[in-house]
Amino acid sequence: MAGADDPERAIVAAVSSGAALGTREPARMIETHAARVFLTANRAYKLKRPVCLAYLDFSTPEKRRAALEEELRLNRRTAPDLYLEVAPVTRGADGAIKLSGDGETVDWALIMKRFPDGALLSERLAAGKLARTDIEKLAEAVARFHAEAEKRTDAGGVAAMRAVAALDTRELEAFAGRGLDAQAVAVLNASRAALMEEAAPLLDERMRAGFVRRCHGDLHLGNVFDDAGTPTPFDCIEFDERLAAIDVLYDLAFLLMDLAERGRVDFANAAMNRYLVACPRGEWEANARALALLPLFLAERAAIRAHVAARAGRCGDAARYLAWAVRAAKRPEPRLVAVGGLSGTGKSVLARSLAPDFCVHAGALHLRTDVLRKRLAGVGATDRLPPEAYTREAGARVYETMFTLARAGLDGGHPVVLDAVFARPDERAEAARIARAAGVRFDGLWLEARRAVLIERVARRKGDPSDADAAVVERQMRYDLGPITWRRVDATPEPGKVATEARAVLKLASD
Repeated sequence: MAGADDPERAIVAAVSSGAALGTREPARMIETHAARVFLTANRAYKLKRPVCLAYLDFSTPEKRRAALEEELRLNRRTAPDLYLEVAPVTRGADGAIKLSGDGETVDWALIMKRFPDGALLSERLAAGKLARTDIEKLAEAVARFHAEAEKRTDAGGVAAMRAVAALDTRELEAFAGRGLDAQAVAVLNASRAALMEEAAPLLDERMRAGFVRRCHGDLHLGNVFDDAGTPTPFDCIEFDERLAAIDVLYDLAFLLMDLAERGRVDFANAAMNRYLVACPRGEWEANARALALLPLFLAERAAIRAHVAARAGRCGDAARYLAWAVRAAKRPEPRLVAVGGLSGTGKSVLARSLAPDFCVHAGALHLRTDVLRKRLAGVGATDRLPPEAYTREAGARVYETMFTLARAGLDGGHPVVLDAVFARPDERAEAARIARAAGVRFDGLWLEARRAVLIERVARRKGDPSDADAAVVERQMRYDLGPITWRRVDATPEPGKVATEARAVLKLASD
């Protein structure tokens, strides 16, 4: 029998032809350095390659079985309907290779449902079919996953990050001058070392506080698929706890890096901001302060991509990731911008447009009172709230939450954009005080438009966190706003023109 003296070759041939699967339909094979996936019309069959590398050992059938069973268990946390079972690959007395057949077990396969071609978020982004709402749904799913993930006090912290960085440094230096620019490698390694020293106390503090959990570990767009409108992560790391028992923000950073490096900092910004408020309420402030870790985390993720691409001979990809990592390893300039105005002036549209422009690190922390109010009430961002949620006392609590998170973000060295009506002089004064206390630049923008424009805009809102309607606008028009010292901006033109004027005021790069 062909391949009888080469079990791996015989198994690949039998599964590829469909013979091992009991069908005449050939299976399309996708290969990686550690696995092969065989695709049929409605199933995917994953077999580990018999390899032993520095960070994984699949050298025997039993080791491959253990890895596949762990992969099944871990991935059912996020994609329970996708992962079906682990089954034996057998060789019969006649030498025929079968899945779950009679005879000797020669290997093991993980059986999964197959999702359609084009369902990966990486494919959807490339095809221009990925929307901001998809990214926000994904960020909320990741936040729920992290909230439920096992906390690990025996992993993470600065020691674990130093070990990862040391491996990446060796890999980068191995390709310096032969696939990677040697000077860029030296700059990146020096920058990461400096960031690591600065981050050390915070990394250990977060480990002790329970922010190191059994995460996904490989959370990029190629490992998320669209399941009938629900972005669903799959294919997490199962072979090395050191790469998956990590800080939750380091897990998220892979997604942020993947989006930003692909030129969609706006999507990365949406993911970061939706994730932060979708986390449990008790974690908001700590995660806002931990944005200080983003330069390290993002640079590390891009550095990994750079040396993996270099090892695979993809020099163009490697150079691109390396250049992005060098930029990401520079700390952003912390500053505070407040966008105020009555309902319908377009505050949130403007703030959302501006937030990605503040830095390569997924943009600014965008704090919107409409969203915070919903989260504090324990409802979804677009669920409507009753009138009692809008009392003066409730409003004060929302503003205090926003200000607390702003202080935390600035403490973490991150730019912050506040998005609220700011109808009261003391609210506007507090925003300025926070910037002074942090020693950062403050800019206040006050948006204005005619009554008819405001009413027309709130009337056509759909699926928006704001509950404001025409009656709210009429009530706000009677407010005594006090003296407005912020920069007044005419919000009547279309949003792009308003954003252009705001960028000029803030000295941000225009689109």
